[in-house]
Amino acid sequence: MILSDRLFQQFSELVYRECGINLHSGKKSLLQARLNKRLRATGIDSYDNYYGYLTSNEDPREIVNFIDCISTNLTYFFREQQHFDFLYKIFPDYLEAKLKERNHRIRVWSAGCSTGEEPYSIAMCLLNSLSTHTNIDLKILATDISTKVLAIAKKGIYGADKLKNVSPDFRKKFFKKIRNSSEEYEVLEQVKNIITFSRLNLKEPEPYPFKGPFDFVFCRNVMIYFDKQTQEALVNRIAGYLTPGGYLFVGHSESLMGLNHELSYVKPAVYRK
Repeated sequence: MILSDRLFQQFSELVYRECGINLHSGKKSLLQARLNKRLRATGIDSYDNYYGYLTSNEDPREIVNFIDCISTNLTYFFREQQHFDFLYKIFPDYLEAKLKERNHRIRVWSAGCSTGEEPYSIAMCLLNSLSTHTNIDLKILATDISTKVLAIAKKGIYGADKLKNVSPDFRKKFFKKIRNSSEEYEVLEQVKNIITFSRLNLKEPEPYPFKGPFDFVFCRNVMIYFDKQTQEALVNRIAGYLTPGGYLFVGHSESLMGLNHELSYVKPAVYRK
């Protein structure tokens, strides 16, 4: 069974409308492979019939399953290490400035958190920096469009390959080895307890179901799937949730060049309000 150009275009437009992901022609074979998974799962016999099923809204859960299947989720702890080095470096002065204002609240948003390695990495970095402060109200919101990856994130159990960038000190401090397993580790409750995982479509109508403001927003390797118009709208929307002086981190393969926004460039892939 071959996915026709007509149907590829229709599915591409549906994906764009639902979540802003821009599937260009080079993604046709990827889309066909992901569609085959959903045909097997639903028992539907053709791409045409599956498209009709999706757009009929007969089962609203299936559009979620479809977007889950389309989303690419490749990550590991402390991916793009430079961001965490920078956060670790600037955080003491940032915190001191907040404490001078008698503000003990630190909020972080991991937008596009995938299977959880990013928000857990942020949590470990900040908890380590806060080891001498006991009165800081630290909370992290971690969102993704995929319910499948969020279920993995909430469990917080990972294979040793995902921990390749975790230092021995952090591994000892923030993980416990799963009993009777030499290859699996679970994030400790003290780390899990400061993170709220929630499904969010970044393209959903305003306002988002939270208020902010956030001190740090990580939206990394998300915008590469969007066209310029969607990128610009998203960056400005995120900027509205940043506290003055707060930071936005984007992926190192991403740039805000050519987009109209209110943020100031700090260094590659780091911007400040």
